[in-house]
Amino acid sequence: MTVHRRPTIADVARHAGVSKGLVSYALNDRPGVSSGSRERILAAASDLGWTPSVRARSLSTGRSFACGVVIGRSTDVIAADPFFHSLIAGLEDVFSQSGQVLVLAVATPGRREAETYRGLAEDRRVDGVVITDLRAADERIALVERLGMKAVTLGRPDVESPFSSVSVDDGAGIRSAVAHLAALGHRRVAHVAGPEAMLHGRRRAEAFLSAASDAGLEPVVVDTDFSAAEGAEATHRLLSRPDRPTAIVYSNDHMAVAGIGVAQRRGLRVPDDLSITGFDDTELGRYVHPALTSVATDARAWGSAAARALLDALSGGTASHRELDEPTLIVRESTGPASPPSPRG
Repeated sequence: MTVHRRPTIADVARHAGVSKGLVSYALNDRPGVSSGSRERILAAASDLGWTPSVRARSLSTGRSFACGVVIGRSTDVIAADPFFHSLIAGLEDVFSQSGQVLVLAVATPGRREAETYRGLAEDRRVDGVVITDLRAADERIALVERLGMKAVTLGRPDVESPFSSVSVDDGAGIRSAVAHLAALGHRRVAHVAGPEAMLHGRRRAEAFLSAASDAGLEPVVVDTDFSAAEGAEATHRLLSRPDRPTAIVYSNDHMAVAGIGVAQRRGLRVPDDLSITGFDDTELGRYVHPALTSVATDARAWGSAAARALLDALSGGTASHRELDEPTLIVRESTGPASPPSPRG
């Protein structure tokens, strides 16, 4: 069996009839190479199927050519939540084109998470990180800065940060859901929220309470860990209240889908007896029955924007803060006009 070795810079030099040094300059886009020589060298590299060696680049530059994401949630939540799958796809859309490798680590928030960041930095496994699920007074900002890593945050932290950020105003999506339900005549509306310690969970809850107050509604908020299991438990508690809500705004789609199941098992009709909205507009929500009204966000585009921001930071760019388009409410079958509470609740 013939083993085909990988083409080297020396092969490209021989094919183009120039020195290895000139090839190196041309392939790294450095000055001192005439346009004709550069075109000949690039054509030779293409003819031979030459691609850069990550190992060689790492040795010459001191970089790992890898970027990391440390997710501080349980593996069960990550496996079930389509948001992370789309986010990672968006990161890979950019990193795969730039020659970066994506390093994914899952760690328990707190000490183990800090140790994970330290390990990535000390072993030089990554050049930079994307910081997700920002928390109140997030200690990871100062930790990553002390470790000397470049970073970009998903969202604007509530502490001073030297890093770029890419944000989405999730509050706008929650406000649109509340306005939609108020227009349908709902007055008792609940919000199944994420953890208050997470900034986006807190901001969505604050947006819900503010919008409900402005609309003259009777709001209630229940915190969860964003999992379908806790979303289902929160739904049970809300529907067991003597003044049960006629509509529930969920902080993600898979909690909303779980809520639909709980309501139907209790004998309630969605949306005749209970209206339900989700968040993220995942594919599954479009095919459940009834199809889920949900706030549409683009997690894949968010991941791509974060990857580009991190690459810019790695190339020496200054910190910037980008706000993506506001999410919009997609109205489907799970919301309808308010009706008097059913005795079957």
